[in-house]
Amino acid sequence: MMQKIRATQVSGVNLPLYLTMMVILALTIALHKLPLNMLGLTLMLVLLGHFFYYIGNRLPIVKSYLGGGSVFTIFAAAALAALGWIPADVVTATKTFMNENGLLDVYIAALIVGSILGMNRNLLLKAAVRFIPVSLAAMVLGFFAVGIVGWLLGVGFGHAVMFVSMPMMAGGIGAGAVPLSHIYTQGLGTNAGVMFSELIPAVTLGNVMAVIGAALIAKVGANTKYDGHGVLIPITAAEKSQPVTNLDATRIGVGMMLAFSFFLVGTILNDFVPKVHTYAFVIILVIIFKAFNWVPKPLEDSVVMFNQVIMGNLTHAVLAGIGLALIDLNVLAHSLTWQFVLLVLTSVLVMGLASAVIGQLFGLYPVEAAIAAGMADNSMGGTGNVAVLSAANRMEMIAFAQMANRMGGAIVLILGGILIRFLH
Repeated sequence: MMQKIRATQVSGVNLPLYLTMMVILALTIALHKLPLNMLGLTLMLVLLGHFFYYIGNRLPIVKSYLGGGSVFTIFAAAALAALGWIPADVVTATKTFMNENGLLDVYIAALIVGSILGMNRNLLLKAAVRFIPVSLAAMVLGFFAVGIVGWLLGVGFGHAVMFVSMPMMAGGIGAGAVPLSHIYTQGLGTNAGVMFSELIPAVTLGNVMAVIGAALIAKVGANTKYDGHGVLIPITAAEKSQPVTNLDATRIGVGMMLAFSFFLVGTILNDFVPKVHTYAFVIILVIIFKAFNWVPKPLEDSVVMFNQVIMGNLTHAVLAGIGLALIDLNVLAHSLTWQFVLLVLTSVLVMGLASAVIGQLFGLYPVEAAIAAGMADNSMGGTGNVAVLSAANRMEMIAFAQMANRMGGAIVLILGGILIRFLH
């Protein structure tokens, strides 16, 4: 028995040693001695993330039907915060670490730049041209579906689309719900804080359903003719990029510098055009550089190496951070009327189905289209996209998910300012 326990590994660490580190972490938190800086918070998120992911991938029902390790990690971490087992000051510090201090930016910058530069150039251009109209069409259908169901339920067409559909499609919290709440406030003359509290439940529950939906789509569509195995369109052997296997410490550092440089240029452009999110500018920039072959192959490989390192070590930590700092189970529980749940479910189902059907008409694999467009358009921005793609084991599609999310979010914010005066 002891030999079996020692042989069990969690993220490359044998179970007794891993549990020892977990005990040390628990004692440090209980004594209020956890350093609320990069050292303490990174260790906490990595340990919790890997541990919860390990458990979630082994729980029978969870692993088969509820998103496996990714969903379990988010909800287990959220439960720790809701139950008060993680002190409020640690939760607040985690939120700051994820957002203001840039852990999420590091992760997403590595994923966007690495996934685009690691993709075959012809494949990228062919997929992007087909993907964008599919994503926008799914959003339009989701908008009207939620409105019609809201009208049938007596909630009202206007209320359903303005407070359920549009917050879900707005691109998350910081770039979506927050600016949307201010837009609504200006239009209705109400308090921004009150308005934000009305929008956040749809964003949160929509993200949860999108994550579970992505996992189910991937499972149901697995090994069928509709499954692209992480690729949007059919590809030839020549178009499939060769993976970089031999990691080099120096080249990983070079890849980090290049990925972060793209992010900084996106930040500068966002300063001039605030309505376009930094991530959107990064995607556009990297696609342009890839389309014109402006990045030498050795540098592309370096960024891909950096991407591999970040994904392998921080994915589960980011999922734990999402649950701990961004998912408030208490707020979510108070908003769960059956009408509200049905409206959110309508958005996820209709947009998922529409993306799959329209995607197939445009030559995309339905499984990938439903996940990268339908589910991502209902997710909580960058963090939500990570959770959605992780649950579906499709992290290589982060660029397309962000493309759908950011473009759709920008359109929603523009429409929100126009429609709030007429529909509410």
